[in-house]
Amino acid sequence: MKEILREIGMIARALDSISNIEFKEYDLTKGQYLYLVRICELPGMIQEKLAELIKVDRTTAARAIKKLEMNGFIEKKDDPDNKKIKRLFPTEHGKSVYPFIKGEHDHSNRVALSGFTESEVETVFQLLQRVRKNVEKDWDYVKKGNKRIYECDIKELQD
Repeated sequence: MKEILREIGMIARALDSISNIEFKEYDLTKGQYLYLVRICELPGMIQEKLAELIKVDRTTAARAIKKLEMNGFIEKKDDPDNKKIKRLFPTEHGKSVYPFIKGEHDHSNRVALSGFTESEVETVFQLLQRVRKNVEKDWDYVKKGNKRIYECDIKELQD
């Protein structure tokens, strides 16, 4: 079987590393830019929804959100209908950094897809969406405290 997930992982880590280096001057580190982008694009979302969008656990999201808030990129506001709910919004500072992050993202997209036809880009996009949807099923399953059964586990059970 082709090691497709290794390739995807290498691509993701390389781009994440580039972004972390380039966004250091804005005091955005360790993937915090991912959170800021989503909050800028979907202001008013709650922390749980953000964690689900980015595919991280709540604790990881809480740490990143806390750092973004401490550094003045985002702010939490009470939900008008339910005071227990805190909604996330970009500050003016966060909004001012967003175009640079978006520009870096667009550039990385162009570099990654250079030499591809529009048709190939569309095919890659559709195939990766299918991969993501397949993985999301396991992510949801494991996130709920379940354990996946691997092929090697099945063989051991049969012996």
